[in-house]
Amino acid sequence: MARRSVLFAPGDQPDKLRKAPDSGADVVVFDLEDGVAPAEKDRARRAVNEALSDLDPACEVCVRINPTGITADDDLDTVLSGGVTPDSVMLPKVADAADVTTLAQLLEEHDTDVPVLALIESAAGVLHAEAIARADATDALLFGAEDYVADVGATRTPEGTEVLYARQRVVAAASAAGVDAIDTLWTDFEDTDGLRADTRRGIEMGYDGKMAIHPRQVTVINEAFTPTEEEVAWAERVLDAREEADDVGAFAVDGEMIDAPLLAQAERILERAAVANR
Repeated sequence: MARRSVLFAPGDQPDKLRKAPDSGADVVVFDLEDGVAPAEKDRARRAVNEALSDLDPACEVCVRINPTGITADDDLDTVLSGGVTPDSVMLPKVADAADVTTLAQLLEEHDTDVPVLALIESAAGVLHAEAIARADATDALLFGAEDYVADVGATRTPEGTEVLYARQRVVAAASAAGVDAIDTLWTDFEDTDGLRADTRRGIEMGYDGKMAIHPRQVTVINEAFTPTEEEVAWAERVLDAREEADDVGAFAVDGEMIDAPLLAQAERILERAAVANR
């Protein structure tokens, strides 16, 4: 399942809910949390339920509920009524593995078994990232830099040094647990160059995808996470040479010595290319 681009659509705007799957995003998130004012929560829940009932898109459809508690239960009561089930549920403000376990229990009470995408956006969440990633229901970790910065009292900068440790810790935890790692938003949706550069930084760290707040960001993100023809050709040459090398520890391709880390890189390139072309 590809999760290169994860696009949010506010739950209280039915037109955007219905248009979002046409954006080309791998995952569309119907948002009941930050994208919806408190007075509009009930209306948003009903709108999300109706959209899930009416739509049958090719992309993954996720619902971001409110943090676990009474509000989260209300979200599920309405959204899942009538036998409606999203492909996944996103839980924000995840502070520890118990939050994911609580949501999994709520889903079970609603006769629903779908993956949980755990959004880490606090100091506690970052410090407990490994346990959160290993929770049975967790299928992806997402890093929310804006809330994290507010939580620790840092100052957001274009360079992003204030979130570097947290960003790397989240991707490391996801990798160790074998779940997807989704990178933080680029908030200026008109700054395409900034988005492209920040997406590249996330890829270099090991992220599998990136969140988006506007449809125009989706193409940039998808292209960044899709290997180029040159990268695919290199990876194919490396793996072909491995077969010919017949258990030799290291071998040369294009004048470069290939060992286990570069083999892993080649395999990852071909996996991403296959996912992008599905």
